[in-house]
Amino acid sequence: MSAKLEMLSQNLQKHLGDRIGSLQLALGEITIDVDVADYPGVMTMLRDEPELRFEELMDLCGVDYSTYGNGEWAGKRFAAVSHLISVTHNWRVRVRCFAPDDDFPSIPSIVSIWNSVNWFEREAFDLYGIVFPGHADLRRILTDYGFIGHPFRKDFPISGYVEMRYDPDQKRVIYQPVSIEPREVTPRIVREESYGDVENA
Repeated sequence: MSAKLEMLSQNLQKHLGDRIGSLQLALGEITIDVDVADYPGVMTMLRDEPELRFEELMDLCGVDYSTYGNGEWAGKRFAAVSHLISVTHNWRVRVRCFAPDDDFPSIPSIVSIWNSVNWFEREAFDLYGIVFPGHADLRRILTDYGFIGHPFRKDFPISGYVEMRYDPDQKRVIYQPVSIEPREVTPRIVREESYGDVENA
């Protein structure tokens, strides 16, 4: 572990203490797991504490761990993973918070701490169904308003549930059950006439 990562690890343990569920170092970055009850307080501390000073939230994404490790995952299914950067100290940290309920995943919004997380939380809601209480405008951002389900969940069917098309008789867009016919795709091999001909190369 580099001296900078060692210092970051010590500062995290000093200021967050037992609010860190686990701290792992992998691929030159530190990941901390935080309980959902401590999540807003920890994120505020990461931003405001001068020895940590994570001024920017670069990304927040949802994760579905249901098939992680070839299905050997025994923990909670859904998590929100945030990537923070400190311009002051030139270091990064990854913060992971698991939703306590797999049937209705819910993690407090941190949009009041970093307003840049607004659309990221909407994306995690849209694609994974993770609800962020405290978010003022939690609605779909990538899928259509009539879309059924959350397409990045591991149990979502590849073909989806419904398809959308324009109906010229009704003069509007309609939804109908998916009508994909099974087919066998055989790749066609196209080669030039002189392929492999070393004499004319």
